[in-house]
Amino acid sequence: MLDERKAAILRAVVEEYIQTAQPVGSSHVARQADLPVSPATVRNEMNQLEREGYLAQPHTSAGRVPTDKGYRFFVDSLTTPGTLDEARAQQVRAFFARAHGELERLLADTSRLLSGLTDYAAVVTAPNAEALTVRSVQLVSLSTRVVMVVAVFSNGSIEKRTLDLGPEATVSDLAAGAASAHLAAGLNGSIWGSATRPGPTGDAGVDDLVARAHEALVSAAPTAGDQVYVGGAARMAAAFDAVGTIREVLGIMEQQYVLVTLLRDVLDRGLSVAIGTEHGLQSLADCSLVVAPYDVEGDRGTIAILGPTRMHYDQALAAVGVVSERLGRALSEGA
Repeated sequence: MLDERKAAILRAVVEEYIQTAQPVGSSHVARQADLPVSPATVRNEMNQLEREGYLAQPHTSAGRVPTDKGYRFFVDSLTTPGTLDEARAQQVRAFFARAHGELERLLADTSRLLSGLTDYAAVVTAPNAEALTVRSVQLVSLSTRVVMVVAVFSNGSIEKRTLDLGPEATVSDLAAGAASAHLAAGLNGSIWGSATRPGPTGDAGVDDLVARAHEALVSAAPTAGDQVYVGGAARMAAAFDAVGTIREVLGIMEQQYVLVTLLRDVLDRGLSVAIGTEHGLQSLADCSLVVAPYDVEGDRGTIAILGPTRMHYDQALAAVGVVSERLGRALSEGA
């Protein structure tokens, strides 16, 4: 634990370094922290904070920079996650007011929204797809020999398959409607992994159409829970000076399995922020993650911000919190 004066000095160093990316000197801290002590006293306190691992000195005679431990104290001492300014809040409202359509497109657009709100890279994973329920399924007749089967699942994902029934086919709207109703009666509300093809109706044409549609859906079994959407990856290039660091960070962002595992691990440890080496990947040692889950009918997805350790944590937490809540609500209301 730090006493009140050391805590104020550390917060002043962190806030200034986040703004400028330059080592912070004691004279500046004495002015910014509004403490009734001399710069010499502040310098002594900063020396003590360095010995305790909260600050580091890049080179002799330079000011100090926060360590991961210093950032952790700063984040843990935030009493609120911050709030979005009115312009960003309106941007979120406008986005979700028109956010309709397929899950994949919505999640990709959400990653770009979150990146734009924060100026960091954003990662969105689809809801876990281990126990999907079929919300609805229907057949749409496109012509006398072409129909489309459309299934909507509980995590918001949509699967569509077009069936070309051959040049001799003459599927009437009546047959397509009967097959659609039979599929819906047999599959709607069922757990997808255990759903079986509806039994025969006695009409050979309808039964053949139902069988083809069911086979097409089985071959298109949803895998949305494995999908990752990354927005603003190019913004990471502006966050770091070292080309090697940029290359390593971008390399990790291309590995979907690593990203999914990383986000789940952070949440499983009860963290909303993982700083520097806390997340266990050396290639992301100069980065921090701000993570939040969102829920869709019991299925959980994740959104996150990936940026440099000197990120604006209060704003990142605010953006992630607001967007995760709105995304979960938008997907649930689409049930």
